Amino acid sequence: MIAYPNFSPDILSVGPIHIRWYGMMYILGFVFGYLLLKKRNEETGLKVDANFLMDFAFYLFVGVLLGGRIGYVLFYNPLVFAANPLEIFALHHGGMSFHGGLIGTIIAGYVFCWQKGIHYYRMADAVIPGIPIGLGLGRLGNFINAELWGRPTDVSWAMVFPTDPAGLPRHPSQLYEFALEGVLIFTVLMLLRRLRLPQGFLFWTFFMLYGAARITAEFFREPDAHLSFLFSQVTAGMVLSAPMVVIGGGMMLWLWFKQPRRSVEASV
Repeated sequence: MIAYPNFSPDILSVGPIHIRWYGMMYILGFVFGYLLLKKRNEETGLKVDANFLMDFAFYLFVGVLLGGRIGYVLFYNPLVFAANPLEIFALHHGGMSFHGGLIGTIIAGYVFCWQKGIHYYRMADAVIPGIPIGLGLGRLGNFINAELWGRPTDVSWAMVFPTDPAGLPRHPSQLYEFALEGVLIFTVLMLLRRLRLPQGFLFWTFFMLYGAARITAEFFREPDAHLSFLFSQVTAGMVLSAPMVVIGGGMMLWLWFKQPRRSVEASV
C-alpha cells in the first residue's frame, strides 16, 4: 500500500480568501487549451483572437452548466426533481453530470459556429485535442481533493484516502482516469491530427475514446453513494458511456467511407 500524499486542497489561504488546486486545474486546462488552439489556428486558418475565444468560452460555459445540471436531473434523480422542480436551480446543493455537460457543450458549440458562419466540424476538430488536457487536470484536482476515489482493493499501490469514512485501501482511480481520459486520449488525438482524415473524424474519435476510457475507469471507481450499482458490477457511468462508444465508432466509420479523404487542416 502507498501512503496518500495528503495534499492541502488550498494553494494559498489568507483569511477568507482560498485559492484551491481544483479550480486552478481548470484554469490551467483553459490556458493550455487556448495555447493549443492558437497552434491549431496556424494549421487550420481559423480566425482565433482573444475576443473570439472569450465568446466561445462563454457559450461553452453556459452549455456545460445547463447541460450538466439538466443531465444530472434526467439521468440520476428524475423522481426527486419531479417532486420539487425548483431544486434544479439549487446549484449550491451540487449535482452535475459530465455526459449532460458534454451534450450541452456540443449544442452550445454548434450554435456558436452557426452564428459565426464556421463549419462545425472544422471548429470541433481544432478544439477537441485540448479537451483531454482539461479532463486530465480535473482528475488530478479530484485526487488532490481526495474525492471520487476507487473501489476497495488489495493491490500494492492502493491508498487510504482521508475523506473515506471506512478508511479502506482503495484504487487511486482518479489517477487511472487522468491517464486514460487525459494522457491517452490527448496522445491519440495529437497523433491523428496530421493524417488525411475526413472533417469531424477527430471529434468523433474523442467521443468514442472517452466513452471507452470512462467505462474502463468505472470498473475501478467507487460509484456515488446515492447511485451505487445498477446491477451486478454495472454503474450508471458505464450505461451512459456505452452509447458514446457506439455512436462515436459508428460516425467514424460513416465519415471514413462516405466523406472525402481531406486533411483535417483543409478549409471547407
